[in-house]
Amino acid sequence: MGKTISADGTPIGYDQRGDGPPVVLVTGALGDRDTLAPLANTLARHFTVFNYDRRGRGESGDLVPYGVAREIEDLAAIITEAGGSAAVYGHSSGAGLALRAAASGLPIVRLVLHEAPYVTDDEDERRSARDFAVRLHELLGERRRGDAVALFMETTGTPPETVAQWRTESWWPTLEARAHTIAYDSAVMGDEKGGGVPTDLVASIRMPTLVLSGGDSFDFVHEVAHQITELLPDGRHRVIEGQGHNVPAEVLAPVLTPFLSVQEPG
Repeated sequence: MGKTISADGTPIGYDQRGDGPPVVLVTGALGDRDTLAPLANTLARHFTVFNYDRRGRGESGDLVPYGVAREIEDLAAIITEAGGSAAVYGHSSGAGLALRAAASGLPIVRLVLHEAPYVTDDEDERRSARDFAVRLHELLGERRRGDAVALFMETTGTPPETVAQWRTESWWPTLEARAHTIAYDSAVMGDEKGGGVPTDLVASIRMPTLVLSGGDSFDFVHEVAHQITELLPDGRHRVIEGQGHNVPAEVLAPVLTPFLSVQEPG
């Protein structure tokens, strides 16, 4: 494991493996570099893979107050470690972060956005996103970290009875320790403003971009993917049939490899 220092002095832990064109992996809410380790190991057959802990998780530090710009600086520090430019894969809210980083001008040569959890233009969905952000901050302010994690799980579709069972598991305290980072991802996704696709940012992204969604995912996921793809100057959408939000590495890697290879034409 290596460490680099972000612009605000926060240490960011990462793993580096493989040999080839550099690829940086960006995990989603509550994840750390272990979450994407199977994908990193598989992609390392063709690439030099940088898999890092986002701030507030794993071996990375944290500073308050939080700002999305700080997380973009964290990704910039990892890209510097990768040699100054890299392809970037973002999963879930990690895709939202990767999108914002690309729009900010980071030296990203190719971009993959895997089910960024924006909401559609439906006003009920926008209201739900805003209500989630308000309730999340209330729970975190009351130090009800377990309830904050449960709120997130239930909001993303996990049945309450399943969440109740999970709260008895040995790994649940690890999630509680990261509960405050759910607010980071909520900020990345713009929940307080309704959680919609940031159209101006998407339209400004110039590098080749692959937008992924699972064939078994919710309808709104495909609607959002189509909306993002239509806004991108150089975007393409691919559906991974038979898969939901989380795709096994042995299925996902063959989809990513041809696109992430910078030698391949756009």
